[in-house]
Amino acid sequence: MLKLGRHQFDDGATLIMAIVNRTPDSFYDKGATWAQDAAFDRVRQVVDEGAEIVDIGGIKAAPGEAIDIAEEMRRVVGFVADVRSEFPDLVISVDTWRAEVGREVCKAGADLLNDAWGGHDPGLAEVAAEYDVALVCTHTGGVTPRTRPHRVSYDDVVRDAIETTVGLAERAVSLGVNPRSALIDPAHDFGKNTWHSLELTRRLDEMTATGWPVLVSLSNKDFVGETLELPVGERLLGTLAATAICAWHGASVYRVHQVVETRQVLDMVASIRGTRAPARTTRGLA
Repeated sequence: MLKLGRHQFDDGATLIMAIVNRTPDSFYDKGATWAQDAAFDRVRQVVDEGAEIVDIGGIKAAPGEAIDIAEEMRRVVGFVADVRSEFPDLVISVDTWRAEVGREVCKAGADLLNDAWGGHDPGLAEVAAEYDVALVCTHTGGVTPRTRPHRVSYDDVVRDAIETTVGLAERAVSLGVNPRSALIDPAHDFGKNTWHSLELTRRLDEMTATGWPVLVSLSNKDFVGETLELPVGERLLGTLAATAICAWHGASVYRVHQVVETRQVLDMVASIRGTRAPARTTRGLA
């Protein structure tokens, strides 16, 4: 049973986490949901499309304008409160690495803290424990937040990812995070080159074998673009191919831009695996 704040999901459930950027400069949507009204329209859209989780972020991951704690809070805290008011049954995640921000969004109604920078602020896990919310523990190779990898190397990137994320999850549990509320994320592209991200995808079953639920954030990433030589706006099919592999290997949560397409892939993989019945089976029977 996976516990995300006040919400619980059966083992084996595959959950879609839809990305909602409260930033003017995000790499994919280029600020399309920077305005509050546009961001709220995005939330309503992805809920209608079936997303179980929304992931709200106030700082783009790539290098750019410095955003201090006060500005990050201005972008996300009130918005989280408004989303919680309109969608009481929605899982709200916030993409932040700062404990101060984490505390305020938890007060506003967040269920999940998505620490995309791998425990850079160790206080974030303490906040998750204090407010009984879930925590995503990621592998970034120790890079500084909002920096790009440069000639990074690993003896075995999968082993490194497992040791790091499991260590972070175990630490979180030791601080009081519910064992059912810690997720691990190999963090494709973060602190990695394309070869690393491809290997993590190919060997994701080794991460799911740890028993910790695995979150993957594949959507329109650079490893897809470099593999297929495609710009950001043309990476959907490559993203879905990687999604299918991760689904086959047992990932639990998928952080995405395109909800409908991702759900179709997850349902198809589940039916091939035999864990989901087809929607109908009249062919050859009528």
